[in-house]
Amino acid sequence: MPLPTKDILGILADNLNQRKSVLPMSAAKTTRWAKGLDLPKGGKTIIYTGHMYQLIPVIDAMAGQMAKLEDSPITKMFGLGRNVNKLVNMTFFMGLLASKAEQADYDRMLRNIAGLLKKAGVEFGYLYGEELYSGALVYDEGIDGSFAKHAQRVCDLFKKHGVTKVITVDPHTTHTLRTAYPQFVEGFDVEVKSYLEVLAESGMEPTSQLSDELALHDSCIYARHENMVEQPRELLGKAGVKLNEPDLCGKNTHCCGGPLESLFPTESHRIAGNRAEQLKETGSNVASMCPICLVSLRKAAKGSVQVNDISDTLAKAYGV
Repeated sequence: MPLPTKDILGILADNLNQRKSVLPMSAAKTTRWAKGLDLPKGGKTIIYTGHMYQLIPVIDAMAGQMAKLEDSPITKMFGLGRNVNKLVNMTFFMGLLASKAEQADYDRMLRNIAGLLKKAGVEFGYLYGEELYSGALVYDEGIDGSFAKHAQRVCDLFKKHGVTKVITVDPHTTHTLRTAYPQFVEGFDVEVKSYLEVLAESGMEPTSQLSDELALHDSCIYARHENMVEQPRELLGKAGVKLNEPDLCGKNTHCCGGPLESLFPTESHRIAGNRAEQLKETGSNVASMCPICLVSLRKAAKGSVQVNDISDTLAKAYGV
């Protein structure tokens, strides 16, 4: 028996409506990455994580449990689970299963990104515990009513702090704010750019020339929806990185399968496995620009090829 998509999406929507995130986390966990960086609070330009990197260990733990339940009679109880979740945040307990090592790993990637922006001379603040989840997942799943209300909530927060420019850290958050918000929030006029775009535009120069050979896995969202293909290649190329491109790259990139995992685990794993094989054929380690792609491809590759976040390579090359 397949997973009950209606009930799963209902739980995510209920959480967003009631708790301001599809998988609510404490402010201590969502802001832990910024400890010791002395980022200013707020400002006209802010780094906006949208909680995506922070949520990945929780999403990964939840997806693992969902995969075990696929084709199980227990799926019939998800409707009851949704009703219970309205009273008690059941997804909180999924968060307890998240690996602490994995959490630290994704926190480091956010620190890389902030360090790169500082190195490029970009002045920016951070909203710390007031920062809200972007609503990316409910937008991707077409839950428009819940998404519209939450998008307005985020926009009101930006207005409260006088934010006029947002620097995003992942493709899903970038696309949600830059392309979706203007369709759902009247008068949305905040400038939205990915940190990779900001770094490329800054003209920053590497402090080291690397001898790395990498296969770059393009995010479907960045490449096809946000026309962002050249910026990461420019940053890596300036640092001496040799790119061994897979056959499917740029706007013709192949999906990582990750966004499907919570609803259709078997199909998600099949797609991820196909992509991992394509990347493996390049004979190179892999750089990803998306935390969802990263976790999906790491699991699919099973150690046959090393998959890291692009921020790790950039941090090494640009002296962070």
